[in-house]
Amino acid sequence: MKKIEEGESAPDFLGKDQNGKTISLSSFHGKKVVLFFYPKDNTPGCTAQACNLRDHHSNLLNKGINVIGVSADSERKHHKFIAKYALPFPLIADVDKSIIQAFGVWGEKNFMGKTYDGIHRTTFVIDEKGIVAKRIDKVKTKDHTNQILEALSLN
Repeated sequence: MKKIEEGESAPDFLGKDQNGKTISLSSFHGKKVVLFFYPKDNTPGCTAQACNLRDHHSNLLNKGINVIGVSADSERKHHKFIAKYALPFPLIADVDKSIIQAFGVWGEKNFMGKTYDGIHRTTFVIDEKGIVAKRIDKVKTKDHTNQILEALSLN
């Protein structure tokens, strides 16, 4: 599976969010998008990352940056996650992993001595033309917004 790298066109996609609404990357043409892939709702690292983006969401919007999360969790799980933490951005339920695979963020992982396949926590900052301006592989879950702003030289 090919990883999408900086300077490449981001693959367009169609996915359903927590409310069953269809979201496409192409509908954000002309706008910056932070597309963050994360392993699972309601886990410590994923919750820290989502809450950090929530806490700075208005700042990101003021800088013209739209935020979209993607995991393989269901719409129902996303809906509960959003309600529990008052997340102001959509979460795409990529249960068939088509978006995850298109961006090349599915693969072998190691945790506590076990090897398994899963989603690699990765964020793509996509510019107004649909080009990946920045790929963040080493996500700081509690300081992710600053990583994004630094990547765009906006802080």
